[in-house]
Amino acid sequence: MQRLIAIVGPTASGKTSLAVDFAQRIGGEIIGADSRQVYRRMDIGTAKPTPEEQAAAGHHLIDVVDPDEPFSLGRWLDLAKDALEDIWARGKQPLLVGGTGQYVWALLEGWRVPRVPPDSELRMALESRGPAELAEELRRVDPEAEGVVDPRNVRRVVRALEVYHATGKPFSHWRTKDPAGFESLVLGLRLPREELYQRIDERVETMFADGLVNEVRGLLAEGYTRELPSMSGIGYREACEYLAGEIDIETAVGRTKRGTHRLVRHQNSWFKAGDERIGWIEAGDGWVDEVMRLIQSQTPAASGSR
Repeated sequence: MQRLIAIVGPTASGKTSLAVDFAQRIGGEIIGADSRQVYRRMDIGTAKPTPEEQAAAGHHLIDVVDPDEPFSLGRWLDLAKDALEDIWARGKQPLLVGGTGQYVWALLEGWRVPRVPPDSELRMALESRGPAELAEELRRVDPEAEGVVDPRNVRRVVRALEVYHATGKPFSHWRTKDPAGFESLVLGLRLPREELYQRIDERVETMFADGLVNEVRGLLAEGYTRELPSMSGIGYREACEYLAGEIDIETAVGRTKRGTHRLVRHQNSWFKAGDERIGWIEAGDGWVDEVMRLIQSQTPAASGSR
């Protein structure tokens, strides 16, 4: 069976450099699992692989859409599966690399994801009704949804009803999984928290020194507004606030650091230290050799259920 190797972990843990070195050693190509690096012209604040890194190993799912284009988990899954088939067809080894846990596990575990774009008219009609009425309709069309959708969360209830109206299938149907169709080996990078936070803080300072504010200024000049989902990312939001005169540059840098620390805690909820599906690698200069040792010593198995 075909195999996918995933390299996961928090932001600034060294995934990109390790993956590039590893890809060169085994003749692999990298599929990005990062929900921010899909946007074109958003390079500095998303810490995209450098042009040199992208030239050293084939990369996929980077620079996929413009900043004002909708992008979803379903769209990413479709593109990732196409990239997998292309890489395998050419006899190469695909490496899934990134810190967006939802993307990683959706691909490895075969999540069913509805390809339903937002319907603004339907949403307005639903949102005009009371929360209790919406929750009652959801219970009527999808009795099992209450186990996965909090009836008090109006936004989630509206989305569940939107999916039902668009597909004719209850929202709970889309919470199940299909066989992934390939074997997978998941390797996680781990650093002491103090060291990771120091690397994050240094990276943030470098981003601002390298022109993150000018990158955001250029995007705004092209007509991309700060209300776009793409511009809500950590660093971009703070740069927009600075350019609007709402905060000074020191505050922008500090908020970006703290926001990235919070992001790490969120990423760790997807990649837990005790998760037996993940082979953890401790920080060190010999990471590539350790990856090779793990791959040679472990028999990859299809991912289990989450």
